Amino acid sequence: MAGKKILMLVGDFTEEYEIFVFEQAMHAVGHTVHVVCPDRKAGENIKTSLHDFEGDQTYTEKYGHLYTLNKTFSEAKPADYDAVYIAGGRGPEYIRIDPRVQAIIRHFHENNKPIFTICHGVQVLIAVDGVVKGKRVAALQFCEPEVRLAGGVYVDVGPTEACVDGMLVSAKGWTGLAAFMRECMKVLGTKIEHGAITPAPKAGKVSLMAAE
Repeated sequence: MAGKKILMLVGDFTEEYEIFVFEQAMHAVGHTVHVVCPDRKAGENIKTSLHDFEGDQTYTEKYGHLYTLNKTFSEAKPADYDAVYIAGGRGPEYIRIDPRVQAIIRHFHENNKPIFTICHGVQVLIAVDGVVKGKRVAALQFCEPEVRLAGGVYVDVGPTEACVDGMLVSAKGWTGLAAFMRECMKVLGTKIEHGAITPAPKAGKVSLMAAE
């Protein structure tokens, strides 16, 4: 099976793990991931954030690493991609009001192409009429009212689980990335097989004597 092309939508302070881990895992199995941010070009950086639960009533937010975009936003054409992925964190809160971002999501929805979303990423889907309507969707629990108001069915998955409804794959947050990516790969038609490990041939003796 040929690798698929995935378009990842991010903004400043998008969750670090949800960018880096997803991108590297998909590249590892032969897919191509282009990461774009509105009004940014390939080679430019965005700042990422790290979210965690540390005993407070809500999550904490810290600076993550810089991430170097590998695709210019204006050059990314939705028709060229097999799936779209919206990472969570702070980014979705504001990139969702960008009409160009909404047009991208509308393309994937209307063409029944895979849509992947995690954590706050669902906020981008909710900004486009009809995308989550009637769909079972997982997201960070604080997004539940928005999912319901948009006509979706909020699914309170476990922190290491994911939710699948047709071509829509979703999860609560970065702790669910393993299950989330596994389901994304299934939707993409990616099949991973584990075979027996073949022992490497024994190396010959190595002489430490200098050649004459």
